[in-house]
Amino acid sequence: MKKESFSFRVGQFQCMAVSDGIHVYTDPVSLLFPGAPAEHLEKVLRRHNLQPDEWTEWKGTYTCLLVSTGKNLVLVDTGLGGRLDPGTGRLLHNLQAEGVSPGDIDTVILTHAHPDHIGGNIVEGGRPAFPSARFVMWKKEWDFWTSDRAALELAEAGFDEHLREILLQFARENLPPIKGQLDLIEQETEIVPGIRAVLTAGHTPGHMMPVISSGDEQLLYISDAVVHPIHMEQPQWYMATDISPEQTVATRHQILDKAASDKALVHAFHFPFPGLGYVVRKEGTWQWQPFMHLVTE
Repeated sequence: MKKESFSFRVGQFQCMAVSDGIHVYTDPVSLLFPGAPAEHLEKVLRRHNLQPDEWTEWKGTYTCLLVSTGKNLVLVDTGLGGRLDPGTGRLLHNLQAEGVSPGDIDTVILTHAHPDHIGGNIVEGGRPAFPSARFVMWKKEWDFWTSDRAALELAEAGFDEHLREILLQFARENLPPIKGQLDLIEQETEIVPGIRAVLTAGHTPGHMMPVISSGDEQLLYISDAVVHPIHMEQPQWYMATDISPEQTVATRHQILDKAASDKALVHAFHFPFPGLGYVVRKEGTWQWQPFMHLVTE
């Protein structure tokens, strides 16, 4: 049985990577690298032991983060919630398996409002899944997804009708129920002592990167600013779900430069579980170096 939680420390903070499951994406090239030059893309994929004509499925891991600071118990992102894919929605089960009940969590940070990051906001009946928690989100993100303009801007960005409807439906279902517990932020700020919110817009208008710091150690939760390790080597290759590709690429350069310069531990939501590693500079770009002590089956 594959382990679905992994404990580690950042300074004095006890942390845990917690899986919400895996979603299998079809046609990964069109999703992950839609604008990549075909010949160059083929060479890069082969370097990663991926055969372009045979790579028809990509297993996207959904890994959330739990941080115990000693004063606060903070959850970052809530996963998909299992409604689009029965292979997801494992977050609550996996938390409870580690002795953490939903009522124990006092802060939930939502990095952005895509389904796989807010789908676990609610439980059956539309009730908040974390009844005692303060939910924190960037105001620009909330305003976008709860506005009438979201549908128009998604269409202008080239999102097809089916994808637009999925995104908007999840926002309609999973955001209003938490409004009474919501704290919207508009500038870089400390959410709780040791966890700072940094705007990393591009993938979505108010995409956020939590920076966890304790002592001289640091963890960057990069969420969907980087979705596949190839994006580190080819940071100019945007995704089909990036609302603003140019801004995504600029933001990605800033994040990767900071991660490499600071030698910070990085949590990447969609990377193979537990999604932890380091960013190192290589030949004018960057490369992913997985955390050495990985969980094994």
